[in-house]
Amino acid sequence: MSYFSFEVLHASKKSQARVGRIHTPHGIIDTPNFVAVGTNGTLKALDNVQVNKLGLQLMFCNTYHLLVHPGTDVIKSAGGLHTYINRPYPIITDSGGFQVFSLAYGTVKEELKSKGLNRHAEAVIKISEEGVLFRSYRDGSPILLTPESSIQAQKALGADIIIPFDELPPYHIDPKKLKQSLDRTHRWEERSLMEHRKDPQQQAIYAVVHGGIDKALRTLSCQVLSNLPFDGYAIGGSVGKNRQEMVEMLAHTVPQLPKNLPNHLLGIADLPSIDEIVKLGIDTFDSSYPTRSARHGSVFVSNGQQLKLLQTKYKDFHEPIERTCECYTCLNYTVSYIHHLYKAKELAGLTLATLHNVHFMVQLMKNYQEAILNDEL
Repeated sequence: MSYFSFEVLHASKKSQARVGRIHTPHGIIDTPNFVAVGTNGTLKALDNVQVNKLGLQLMFCNTYHLLVHPGTDVIKSAGGLHTYINRPYPIITDSGGFQVFSLAYGTVKEELKSKGLNRHAEAVIKISEEGVLFRSYRDGSPILLTPESSIQAQKALGADIIIPFDELPPYHIDPKKLKQSLDRTHRWEERSLMEHRKDPQQQAIYAVVHGGIDKALRTLSCQVLSNLPFDGYAIGGSVGKNRQEMVEMLAHTVPQLPKNLPNHLLGIADLPSIDEIVKLGIDTFDSSYPTRSARHGSVFVSNGQQLKLLQTKYKDFHEPIERTCECYTCLNYTVSYIHHLYKAKELAGLTLATLHNVHFMVQLMKNYQEAILNDEL
């Protein structure tokens, strides 16, 4: 397959970390790497010309949201997602399964806190072997999402990497139901793969390994999916109620994935977790963490801490967020001014903070790659 390939450039002598390179039709993704979430085709508070200048190599867009609005037909008629959102670099899309099952069970965060369960359950009409019938959050119209229709939607979007339709069961689930869910997810993933292979369109498809924190089920999922011709592997489902459970699950799962193919951790990329997951050999990982932090007035600094822009002590702090930072924000504005923008509820403050945080993540990944190459990590 000439349009998509993966090469391992160096494996650390100190951990399972590795430096690699993913080749796609829209460019190279150096690994390990952070993948920013652009739910509706944009990182919140930024436009894609700004994002392109930041050097972000891979963006994650959400099929569910783009399916509901503006619709995949609109994006296809515009020439595909890359043209529509003005991004010439690699894009990955999800299947829509995460959002649909969040309607049924609540978000992962809500479910772990035992609140919000079935809060939007009325939006999900029916879950069956065929797929999921749910109501649009915009106008209430019914939408049937199946393995086949999810792949067809992602074909219309035209992302470089696509994800098969899967079920996301809650953390608190009966073991028998978890096994049933896993078996159905495997059937859905095989159906997704079959639909994809009818017309690959220079897209790669990653399998999604499930099984919750049950190690035996994670092993089973690795075995089943590695026998199918996927181009890479994502690790999804409930990854644990805390970082320790996640690390234990990943330490068990990652070594069972084919080493000659790339892997991706879905939805985890907070700063404390990144250090752990990189050491375990994760290649890419997505999260809205940097953009969400910026919206709440929190910006990253190199000591691993976060600067809380809304704190009164920053009213007279006439320095950039970080003197050594070369992002647009730090080269042009002071913390005092950005603090003022937040207090005055000026949207420019959100943009400046988000620019800094995404730039920080891009540079952080380069630092990790260098540390691995030097066997320091």
